[in-house]
Amino acid sequence: MSQQQSADWVRLAQSPSRTERIEAFFGGHGYEPHRHDTYAIGQTIAGVQSFHYRGGLQHSLPGGTMVLHPDEIHDGEAGTEAGFHYRMVYIEPALIQKILGGRPLPFIPDGLSADPRLRRAAQPLLKAVTDTFEPLEEEDALYDLAQTLAVVGGQRSRRQAFDYQAAERAREYIHACFMQDMTLDILSQVSGRDRWSLSRDFRTLYGTSPWRYVMMRRLDFCRQRMRAGSVWWILPPTRGLPTRAT
Repeated sequence: MSQQQSADWVRLAQSPSRTERIEAFFGGHGYEPHRHDTYAIGQTIAGVQSFHYRGGLQHSLPGGTMVLHPDEIHDGEAGTEAGFHYRMVYIEPALIQKILGGRPLPFIPDGLSADPRLRRAAQPLLKAVTDTFEPLEEEDALYDLAQTLAVVGGQRSRRQAFDYQAAERAREYIHACFMQDMTLDILSQVSGRDRWSLSRDFRTLYGTSPWRYVMMRRLDFCRQRMRAGSVWWILPPTRGLPTRAT
């Protein structure tokens, strides 16, 4: 895209969320040096995003992931005349701590990572700002991202005891109520286990996350309805909730 064709823009996600998300394009200078009291985690969609960070000049390209540590000064500008398009999510350190259970905050040197695990973990939280999350979907993605940040940042995982009975109560509730809106807070109340420990236990015991387990139950429901031949059901891409197709 040429500079003549481009116009700077910034869009903010409007739906309620545990995080703040933006999507933006800048044809040249993006923003002055500043800092956040949150993690700023993002991916460059197109172009080259150049920024000063911890004494060096970094260049974010498509395929990598930016992880700017809380309270670190940074700026931003286009690295080429084509400008740059990027998405960013801002996550409070306290939320990461609740998920990790009091470990040191993960740190990514130079604010950039080419690790494909981190790219995959960040992508669900970096979808278009016009897309919305179900609460459990976002909580699932936050858990995956926090754990991946810790691994990529060099922290060793700790073996922790799990609570099978609590996880099974949550699983049974999902089977009974999978068509309803669901959050980790609800599953925590049902199971008697704090939400992030429950999220970890569920993965350990059932091989998948609570959100993906809910989605599979919804898909199973749709398949059963389709096989019955009485009505067709479709899954809207933004919500994952079955609705009748007419």
